[in-house]
Amino acid sequence: SDHDSDDDSYEVLDLTEYARRHHWWNRLFGRNSGPIVEKYSVATQIVMGGLTGWCAGFLFQKVGKLAATAVGGGFLLLQIASHSGYVQVDWKRVEKDVNKAKKQLKKRANKAAPEINTIIEESTEFIKQNIVVSSGFVGGFLLGLAS
Repeated sequence: SDHDSDDDSYEVLDLTEYARRHHWWNRLFGRNSGPIVEKYSVATQIVMGGLTGWCAGFLFQKVGKLAATAVGGGFLLLQIASHSGYVQVDWKRVEKDVNKAKKQLKKRANKAAPEINTIIEESTEFIKQNIVVSSGFVGGFLLGLAS
């Protein structure tokens, strides 16, 4: 049959090479994404950045409060249980495990440094190209944290 012939040819696409040649935002938004400066007026950029920043700041504030409450409440319950005699905490073992975790994090952080530097460079370039939206985002983020 025609489908089983050896004459079929396939194009191999190396995704890692493609990803290296294209910025992350081009992969996310398409080839014609370019700087936002070229597409929208200054007022629109400020409003877009401000609204997204406010939403991010508001969510960050709510999640931060929830996380702080959970950690603080858990620690308080652990202290009450320990004081009442329900729980015995081996603090030397806790300290040993925390030190072990610190060493592992340092090793992983040293290995991940080149990727992190690349992300920081790309983010800095994006912010430079879209300074108005970025400024609006920062302002909105701070307002979201305050509300």
